[in-house]
Amino acid sequence: MSTVEETQPLFSHLLELRNRLLRSLLSVLVVFLGLVWFANDIYAFLSAPLVEKLPEGASMIATDVASPFFTPIKLTLVASVFVAVPMILYQVWGFIAPGLYKHERKLIMPLLFSSSLLFYSGVAFAYFVVFPLVFGFFTSIAPEGVQVATDIASYLDFILALFMAFGIAFEVPVAIILLCWTGATDPESLRQKRPYIVVGAFVVGMMLTPPDIISQTLLAVPMCILFEVGLFFARFYVRKDDEAEEE
Repeated sequence: MSTVEETQPLFSHLLELRNRLLRSLLSVLVVFLGLVWFANDIYAFLSAPLVEKLPEGASMIATDVASPFFTPIKLTLVASVFVAVPMILYQVWGFIAPGLYKHERKLIMPLLFSSSLLFYSGVAFAYFVVFPLVFGFFTSIAPEGVQVATDIASYLDFILALFMAFGIAFEVPVAIILLCWTGATDPESLRQKRPYIVVGAFVVGMMLTPPDIISQTLLAVPMCILFEVGLFFARFYVRKDDEAEEE
């Protein structure tokens, strides 16, 4: 009898998880269907930082026969996931909220909102600040006699990698708050490790960005600033003894 009772809650959780996943996928599909007609316009918008820096008369190229069709579609699908993130996070919240304590619910919902905002901020920072500087640098150092003509598929892979790098890097405050709230560390310990964290930020910038000092620095410096932001807010989320006993 007990085995049947244990199986029923597990089955209901799996059913709930399936429904949440289907709703998330449906939200991405709806956004994709709404954007796919503008796939070429979306690609033109994201390629503008490079196109504006190309030498006069130069343009982007497609080295694969199907690239002019599939590359904008791929970008639109990724953009649809980005746009649907609030709905996806809402489904995540709806799934985990019933199993959380009251004080945990007060923490998780703001973190879900702030993590989305920080990720979008990282993507916007990459597009409006990093791309013009990086592409201006790359096109200016081309050897004489070499015409810069970037393949559209390669460009998409490049900018998506940078979007993910900056989006994830901007989650530093959320990561610090979670570490302090779970008791893994505390703000004072992190302050003492500040010199190592600054060095680590530049190492991460070197690993996640192209091999040029501009993009590496533009990733490392915001990470250092966001580290300080995370330290400031983490002091409000330090786990109390009574919370630990409650669990």
